[in-house]
Amino acid sequence: MTAFSSAVANVAAGGDPTKEAREILTQMSVEEKLWCLDGDTRFWPGTFDLGQGGYFEHPWPAAKIERLGIPGLNFADGPRGCVVGPCTAFPVTMARGATFNPDLERRIGEAIGKELRAQGANYTGAVCVNLLRHPAWGRAQETYGEDPHHVGELGAALTEGLQHHVMACMKHFAANSMENARFKVDVCADERALHEVYLPHFKRIHDAGVASVMSAYNALNGEWCGDSKTLLTTILRDEWGFEGFVITDFALGMRDPVQSVAAGCNIEMPFRQQRATTLSEAIESGALSIDAVDARVTETIRTFLRFAHVYENASSPDVIACNEHRALAREAASASMVLLQNKNEILPLEVGSLRRVAVLGKLADVPNLGDGGSSNVLQPQVTTPLAGLRAALEGVEVVHSNSDATIAEGSDVILVVVGYTKEDEGEFVDPSGMTSLAHLFPPIDDPDAGFPNGEVPSAQAASPDDPQKMGLAPGGDRSSLRLRPEDEALIQAATLANTNVVVAVMAGSAVVMPWLEDVSAALMLWYPGMEGGHALADVLLGKVEPGGRLPFAIPHDESELVPFNRESTSETYGLLHGQWWLDHKGVRAHRPFGFGLGYTTFEVSNVSVTHDRVHATVQNTGERHGSTVVQIYGAVPDSVVERPVKRLVGFARVELARGDSAEVDITVDREALDIRRDGQWVREPLRVAYSIGFDANSAVSIE
Repeated sequence: MTAFSSAVANVAAGGDPTKEAREILTQMSVEEKLWCLDGDTRFWPGTFDLGQGGYFEHPWPAAKIERLGIPGLNFADGPRGCVVGPCTAFPVTMARGATFNPDLERRIGEAIGKELRAQGANYTGAVCVNLLRHPAWGRAQETYGEDPHHVGELGAALTEGLQHHVMACMKHFAANSMENARFKVDVCADERALHEVYLPHFKRIHDAGVASVMSAYNALNGEWCGDSKTLLTTILRDEWGFEGFVITDFALGMRDPVQSVAAGCNIEMPFRQQRATTLSEAIESGALSIDAVDARVTETIRTFLRFAHVYENASSPDVIACNEHRALAREAASASMVLLQNKNEILPLEVGSLRRVAVLGKLADVPNLGDGGSSNVLQPQVTTPLAGLRAALEGVEVVHSNSDATIAEGSDVILVVVGYTKEDEGEFVDPSGMTSLAHLFPPIDDPDAGFPNGEVPSAQAASPDDPQKMGLAPGGDRSSLRLRPEDEALIQAATLANTNVVVAVMAGSAVVMPWLEDVSAALMLWYPGMEGGHALADVLLGKVEPGGRLPFAIPHDESELVPFNRESTSETYGLLHGQWWLDHKGVRAHRPFGFGLGYTTFEVSNVSVTHDRVHATVQNTGERHGSTVVQIYGAVPDSVVERPVKRLVGFARVELARGDSAEVDITVDREALDIRRDGQWVREPLRVAYSIGFDANSAVSIE
């Protein structure tokens, strides 16, 4: 029995994980302790491996000590599915945010966790929950939306599902809502903005028991997040009571290896990089206290002990992209689609009346699942919108053109598929930016981080300053919230060719739609995962309803939102953005937060509030089975401090058959209305006004 397995047995029998971790620590040499403070892979061999696709071929190990049986971690990403090997590609996180369905997200977490474990991972960075401050953010697709309460509930559900099988890491801590400038921007957020807007969702996921945290690349109030004692100790550990471990974002996630240890960062990922080449000397010189090292190693081992089940319960390879998980991906895709327009109830289409359907747009017939960076999933198969529709419309002529609207002649309906790809938005690495940080890279022949004997692989191998070879598309933050001019022209041409035009938009967040009222129907298709084509056909033909609701507001024009400068080196994040900003300015959203049409109608009655719980009767008043999302908003109208006009404090998805009704009981997040002042939470002794509705604009006061 090893020291670690003995400690696991003691914890299972009721022992204290901290005490057991400290006992293991007494058996470790200084070299072994330092080994636990970074990845187990040498920097330069690992960087070349990463550049040749290694990120998607195997997990990345850290903190393994074979002598003591410490199993360490094997990291693999997974915001929309396990990134190692050919796994199930679910709809992107933003799409799943549109479901407003924590139960569904918990099931998706279970599935992703099983596939991660089957691919050799025991730890994942799947819980990406930075707030959508502006829709132009390149990695918007990797989070759930713009509202802290909503993001926290969905992120907590994913975490709970994942952690039946792997340790979960929430990222990127904190205020990481820009992509192009992520290595250089200093985000300034005062106490209220930080704690009331940009941290509550992280706190919710912390309270759900998340194992780990990944720090962000950016600086926050003058401190690089990976070196920030304010974030990693004062807030995370001292105030919240966090008992897990912190890792850096990959390769460039810290600027001062000594300071980062003292600040509370446990592991530099994924390589032996800055710490491996500096910490031994720092301990000898007294620049780094061995007590700080001991604290970080104890926190890491304690977490391994608390999550010992992830090492014991390996999944069968049979779960990878299995029929059950593919069915779940299809269910999630249809549940995420947001119907934004449906003139004369053109949808769902009457299958029996269809003879000819025209499909326009190049995105209709190519796999388009989102970002090509760290969230990419190498799925075994993709059903495109065109393929899904053809499979569902056997016997119906389905014609397609990338750009020729004249094929619509004689068609019953036109489906136009437009939007973005990984070329337009997604993870981004600026080669010039990486060059400016080259001083963070160790010498190529370093004995701890370089190549043995200085034997560098062939020059044909991928270089760390070539993001294309590292699997990253141009991506980055968007330059505009409009579709390409050619896409808007294609929509216009379709409306001139046929009165029955349905537009499906593929994107990771809000798109400004000046053409919306000109078409018969429009929906957000998002990046819908490997089964998205089948799911789209299911929705268009009425096999299932479009279940999604907007997790952000869509403005009429980008100028109505908070400013966004994707190249900025300094940004101030305030209390208001998105729907809150529009409400504050008195500007009505084109489509508000929470909006989404279905194939039936609902009414709410008998509403009351008791002890921060809202009770109501919801009835399906339409002609079809369907679902809706009941949303509760809170406000403090007599407050003398700046705050949102109203903010989401609770929601519940309700599914009912035609004519049926149900009682709902929704817990209100009353703490979301508290204010932060001088390091404390303050509850103003004022009346709280609640409202209830099906989106932010339709919510009516609860008397």
